Amino acid sequence: MSRSTHLERHRTERIGWLRAAVLGANDGIVSTASLIVGVAAAHAGRGEILLTGVAGLVAGAMSMAAGEYVSVSSQADTEHADVARERDELATQPEFERRELAAIYVARGLTPELATQVAGQLTAHDALGAHARDELGVSDVLSARPVQAGLTSAATFAVGASLPLITALVAPATHVAAVVAGTSLVFLTALGALSARTGGAPVLRASVRVAFWGALAMGLTAVVGRLFGAVV
Repeated sequence: MSRSTHLERHRTERIGWLRAAVLGANDGIVSTASLIVGVAAAHAGRGEILLTGVAGLVAGAMSMAAGEYVSVSSQADTEHADVARERDELATQPEFERRELAAIYVARGLTPELATQVAGQLTAHDALGAHARDELGVSDVLSARPVQAGLTSAATFAVGASLPLITALVAPATHVAAVVAGTSLVFLTALGALSARTGGAPVLRASVRVAFWGALAMGLTAVVGRLFGAVV
C-alpha cells in the first residue's frame, strides 16, 4: 500500500516578510499620497507636486529600510542573548533546566509523569532547541531577520509610493488632489484585502481599517496644505 506524505504549510511561516511588506506598502501609499494631496491643496504646480512625491518615495524607502533593520536587529540581539543564557544554564544546571522544561509541559496540560518523560527525551535530542522554542518562544519560523525585514519594507514602500506618484503624473492638473486621494483609497483597500487573504484574516475588517487611516492621513494633510499654503 502506497503511503502519501501530508505536508502542511502554515501562515505563521509568512509572518517575517508579510508584516514588513504590508507596513512598507501601506506607508508608501499613505505618506506619498498625503504629501501629494497636501501640496496640491496648496495650489502648487505639477512640477512641485511630482518633486515632492519623488523625494518622499526615496526618503521614505530609505527610512523604512533603516528603521526596520535597526528595530528587528534589536529583537534579534535580544533573542541571541536569551539563547546564549540558556546555553550557559544548560551547561551548568542541566537538571534544573530539565525540571523547568517539564514544568512548562505540565502547565500546558500534560501529567507530571508524561511531562518529565517528554522533557527528558527532548533534552536528549536537542536541549537548547527545546528551551529556545518552548521557554523563550524562539524558532526558525518566527525568529527575527533584520535584512529580510529591511529590504522587504524598502521595496514595498517604493512600490506603494509609486502608485500615487504615477496617478499624479497622469491626473488632470486641476483635479490632482481628488484623483490621487480617490485612487489611493482604492489601492489601500486592495492592499488590506490582499494582506488579509495572505495572512488568513477577515478581509472586510482589514480593508476598512487600512482605508480609514489612509483617508484620515490624507484629509489632515489636505487641511494643512489648504490653510497654510505649504506642506508641513
